[in-house]
Amino acid sequence: MSKNAKIAAGGVAVGLLLLIWLPWWAALLVMVGVPTAAYLMLDPSQRRRLRRVTRKELGR
Repeated sequence: MSKNAKIAAGGVAVGLLLLIWLPWWAALLVMVGVPTAAYLMLDPSQRRRLRRVTRKELGR
């Protein structure tokens, strides 16, 4: 299993646990809010690099 697949599986597991313990709207807020806050904490050069990597950098 690749590293990204492990991260995705962990995210799904955490999301399901949140849905059990919290109302659906609070779980959704946490699942959307945490990655958004993490992205916004990056400085502009890191954001550009992240966008470039997610587009699978042409030529590599």
